[in-house]
Amino acid sequence: MYLLLKFGLSAAIVVAVSEIAKRSTAAGALVASLPLTTLLAMIWLYYETGSSERIAALSTGVFWLVLPSLVLLLALPVLLRQGINFWIALPAACAAAYGLMLFGLRRYGVAL
Repeated sequence: MYLLLKFGLSAAIVVAVSEIAKRSTAAGALVASLPLTTLLAMIWLYYETGSSERIAALSTGVFWLVLPSLVLLLALPVLLRQGINFWIALPAACAAAYGLMLFGLRRYGVAL
């Protein structure tokens, strides 16, 4: 039952963002930019493990991977405006942004 609650609440947030964005992209962007997924993940993880160390590690990992998210959010519209198909532009922007960050982190000895 708990797993279904997690699925339901997490899915509801995603659906809410997409529905809000249909009416107002600014409002959808505002809701999407809130770290709701991260907060829910931290709550679920702490509830299930009680481990502050795991929460700290998750928080650190999220910090480092927010940076490539910003690159992705800049690269995607550039690719789309260049006429690249959405289904090609999205994974390309993801791979470039996160690949570069993970490579850089590894190079400088940062372990996630």
